[in-house]
Amino acid sequence: MAFGYTQSILSQWSSGTGIRLNVLNYIDLDNTYGSADQDFIWGEFEKRNPDVTIVREDIYGETFDYKTEMYASSGNLPDVLFVWPGGRSITLHQKKLLKDLAPLIDKDGLRNTYVPQALDISKQVSNYQSMIPMTVTASHAFYVNLEVLRDCGLQPAKTYAELKAQVPVLRAKGYETVLMPNESTWVMQSCLLSMIAGRFCGPDWHDKILKGQSKFTDRDFIAALNFIRQMYTDGVLAISSLDMDYVDGPGLFAANKGAYYIDGDWRFADFITNGNTRGALISPARQNNFLVTVFPDIENAKINKSTSIIAGGGWAMSAAIPAGSQKEDAAWRLIKWLTGVEVQTLNVESREVSNPVNRGVDINKLNLEPIQKAAANLGNQYTTGTIIIDAIFEAGIYEPINDGLRAIALGTKTPQQVAVEVQSSFDSGRKAGYW
Repeated sequence: MAFGYTQSILSQWSSGTGIRLNVLNYIDLDNTYGSADQDFIWGEFEKRNPDVTIVREDIYGETFDYKTEMYASSGNLPDVLFVWPGGRSITLHQKKLLKDLAPLIDKDGLRNTYVPQALDISKQVSNYQSMIPMTVTASHAFYVNLEVLRDCGLQPAKTYAELKAQVPVLRAKGYETVLMPNESTWVMQSCLLSMIAGRFCGPDWHDKILKGQSKFTDRDFIAALNFIRQMYTDGVLAISSLDMDYVDGPGLFAANKGAYYIDGDWRFADFITNGNTRGALISPARQNNFLVTVFPDIENAKINKSTSIIAGGGWAMSAAIPAGSQKEDAAWRLIKWLTGVEVQTLNVESREVSNPVNRGVDINKLNLEPIQKAAANLGNQYTTGTIIIDAIFEAGIYEPINDGLRAIALGTKTPQQVAVEVQSSFDSGRKAGYW
């Protein structure tokens, strides 16, 4: 992907005299997959809506962020624009510059059209339905290698107790139980602890901490840290994983070095056929021997069948558009099209998204490789989505967690010590007005 692409392109698809919609589109035109279907997406909408003229601005990379901030400062937003639920679009949310789409969703009876996570306003900084994401990203996915398990006479573990019991069986055959590249400290926090914390502390644990109703030193969060330590003690995770480079994980898993692999759902793209080289780390013929699911059930956890998620970027409407106006109607038609079955199907097929939010997309009917289908169906493997720590908390919080997790694994700090350090950092930052 060409991250350096910064050119701004204005594209007007027709010269009609109907309703004009100014659109800010986030697209890397140097990316073959990302730009392949642009003509259809925008041209087909105007063909089906002859009363609407699209004036589109295509931007990518940092220039997109600068342009968004410029629009936010001027208060003169494009009618329809691509945004994130927070992060790089946070100004738009904080200033309430985006229209609440909930009344429009309800008017058209679309609540069941999208997966629940897409309409979860607690995952949007605005705390209202300021956008509809194109995808939901899971920072924790549990990849299962059936080839390794079958070689050991095993089935995929359904509980942590079963997973722990598989350690000596796998070790006797020379296999690791769970591969996880933890040399980069963010990985254990984002891809493992975020999910574990959600299970032990509950779906809204972060909100309680931010409101001062609970602390990192409370029993539940310490239990989550203790569980990480237990995974190393039980041999489910090997200490050697602390020296494993993040880029090496997919290759080791594909080479059958371990029975399971923990990473984000985005890692599926490393296993399937590369669009440029046409080579695949795991051949399509082998891919049916691999599953993409979530971590097994944990005894004494508050919830199970969960993973850590964040809503991806998606489409929003300027709050300046008058309610009930023709422009609002046209802009809403465009957003429904951009988040509709046809466009979402193209997004999946072009690998632009892995988990579409529109329930009408039938993954099984698409021409996708097996692991790509498995990743797209990950949303059916869990019932609860919890937060990703470094997506909610500031660096002053997640960095002590990152370093603390490594210390816990090495046995140089206890979970209690790490919890105290994190809470101290949280208290100091709040006192200083950082959060």
